[in-house]
Amino acid sequence: MKWKKLTSRVVFDNPWMRVFEDRVINPAGGENRYGHVHFKNRAVAIVPLDADRNTWLVGQDRYTLGEYSWELPMGGAPLDEEPVAAAKRELREETGLSAARWTEIMRLHTSNSITDEVGIVFLAEQLSAGKPDFEDTENITIRKLPFSAALEEVLDGRITDAISVAGLLRVARLLD
Repeated sequence: MKWKKLTSRVVFDNPWMRVFEDRVINPAGGENRYGHVHFKNRAVAIVPLDADRNTWLVGQDRYTLGEYSWELPMGGAPLDEEPVAAAKRELREETGLSAARWTEIMRLHTSNSITDEVGIVFLAEQLSAGKPDFEDTENITIRKLPFSAALEEVLDGRITDAISVAGLLRVARLLD
């Protein structure tokens, strides 16, 4: 038996997401209330990698966690925009970098028990430096480091953002 939706109501809505509360019949036959988040954008993340195998991370305070987080450069891609175009914009805005070579390396669901969000990770190579252009809400620190050091931060738990962890692990596998 699959899930069956009985009713659905919007409990929160803004330009980025819509939160629903549904009455459902679960696969075991019981009735439940189920909350879920629909994102109005896709998430795009970028692993910038130069010829010397350096990468860039961005750090910022994350309100939802109440702590500082080191992550890949990333942002939202409106559903009507090509993900690679959004990735190019986000990389430039958050690090000042641009890349001549772009490869989509994975798609993932960020937290499929509560959201339908899709994350797309790109590898950006043949990099050129520029000036970042942060959004008004962003107070970002940019850090260039060897890719091996970023991977070590994933493995020892200093990088915890799911898309960043997945993207860095995927690139590590590609570099093997």
